[in-house]
Amino acid sequence: MTSIDAPLTPDAPAAASPASAALEAREALEADAASALPTPPAELHGPVLAWFDRHARDLPWRRPEAGAWGVMVSEFMLQQTPVVRVLPVYEQWLARWPRPADLAADAPGEAVRAWGRLGYPRRALRLHAAAVAITERHRGDVPSDHAQLLALPGIGEYTAAAVASFAYGQRHAVLDTNVRRVFARAATGVQYPPNATTAAERRLARALLPQDEATASRWAAASMELGALVCTAKNEDCGRCPISGQCAWLLSGKPAHDGPPRRGQTYAGTDRQVRGRLLAVLRDTSEPVAQAALDAVWDEPVQRARALDGLVADGLVEPLEGGYYRLPVS
Repeated sequence: MTSIDAPLTPDAPAAASPASAALEAREALEADAASALPTPPAELHGPVLAWFDRHARDLPWRRPEAGAWGVMVSEFMLQQTPVVRVLPVYEQWLARWPRPADLAADAPGEAVRAWGRLGYPRRALRLHAAAVAITERHRGDVPSDHAQLLALPGIGEYTAAAVASFAYGQRHAVLDTNVRRVFARAATGVQYPPNATTAAERRLARALLPQDEATASRWAAASMELGALVCTAKNEDCGRCPISGQCAWLLSGKPAHDGPPRRGQTYAGTDRQVRGRLLAVLRDTSEPVAQAALDAVWDEPVQRARALDGLVADGLVEPLEGGYYRLPVS
């Protein structure tokens, strides 16, 4: 038996912890991904960051006064919604609820009402639930730790990484649709990324990250802006792209997409349209609404009933006695 006072043997180092072993394995995969790229990551960083310095839009959530809460609100609102539609709602939202505790103290139905016509209104409920959790668990301050962000209601990997990166300047791969398209074209030579984010995309994004935290945070924002303004889904403007000379897709002659069909976003005549019309009636009044008023917004009764049932199931609408409905109050 070895004495507790015996010195450690120099040539028998302690075994690596599972966490450090996993980190080493991930870093090895990232190094492999980086070495396989047609252009070294460092040769992409400089041109894209310089372009961003000149062309970045002055958006309110990018200003220092926005804080982590402003960044989080913007990330919820910008999911599948253009900036031009988000801007007025964002400004009104922050004026009314400048901190998470302010939103948490209000009814969730008020969040749905203020969401207006941004679409996908369950995001409003999720943002309200996140505000409640931030108030209860973190004394009203949006946490900076990635794992704590990920543990909040309604927050997935993308939003956690975006808030940690954009609000706190941390080094994370922030993979939205715009970034994925830029990386697909510049690094892998295809026109569009897969319909759903893959493990290979995540490895590529981490391989492309600058090592320095502040630079990595700017890179995340810059690559996103490049996809939004230049490397767009349609009518991309390669003449304005700062990395057109290194873009694998452009250099290979811009081959057409040959993967699974790209998903379109139809709206007219769908349950989403019916749900939107039903919610519009409820948002326009603080009083309970009779079934007859809801029936008037859509002629087809089966679809209308299905849409209303879906709103109730999602917690966006509360049924009351006597055939009345309202936005949720608790």
